[in-house]
Amino acid sequence: MPRTFLPSLKWFCAATLMATPCAALAASSGDLASPEAKTGYVLGVEAANSVARLQASYSREGALQGFKDRLDGKPLLMTEAEMTTVKQQINQTVQKKQQETQMKSAQDNKAAGEAFLAANKGKPGVTTTASGLQYKVIKKGDGPKPKATDTVEVHYRGTLINGQEFDSSYKRGQTISFPLNGVIPGWTEGVQLMPTGSKYEFVIPSALAYGERGAGRDIGPNSTLIFEVELVGIKK
Repeated sequence: MPRTFLPSLKWFCAATLMATPCAALAASSGDLASPEAKTGYVLGVEAANSVARLQASYSREGALQGFKDRLDGKPLLMTEAEMTTVKQQINQTVQKKQQETQMKSAQDNKAAGEAFLAANKGKPGVTTTASGLQYKVIKKGDGPKPKATDTVEVHYRGTLINGQEFDSSYKRGQTISFPLNGVIPGWTEGVQLMPTGSKYEFVIPSALAYGERGAGRDIGPNSTLIFEVELVGIKK
């Protein structure tokens, strides 16, 4: 979510739509019989979605008054400077909530990852390296092992410890190639252990993955990751 989420008073006024029942909206627009009513309704829903994502507290009366004044072209009850101050305060509140949520998620993910690694460590066939990386040989190939400076071609599937898949070259139907020293440390270390033609399962602690920052929408902070990796080849 962008840090600055309040670009204009129009956005703030749209908050009124969150407090108006859908039935009342439909009645006031003639049950959405006209194209204009449908357009207005869709715009209102989109504005309401933005407000819902913010989870900001607001007064229904204030939102209604601002909405009406803006649409009717009446003099606004606040100056531009006052509205800017309020928008800044809202942004600060939202950012604080995001930080608190991020911190809680990081703590929960770290604890869950440590528990998973501890349980997985004792399973048959699992080896733990000095760095904490865990791996299991699914299929042993007989080709050469890559070096960190090599470019490798792989097929892979990545999941969270709860089984949620976040990426898969198999689903895309094509392998991927990359310099082995240009990816997360768990991959750089783990793939070097694999003879070409092998397929391994890696359980990668967060410190060897994306750490506290996480990655994208699915990989939260301090997430332990599981990868099935098939080393197809080493590119010269």
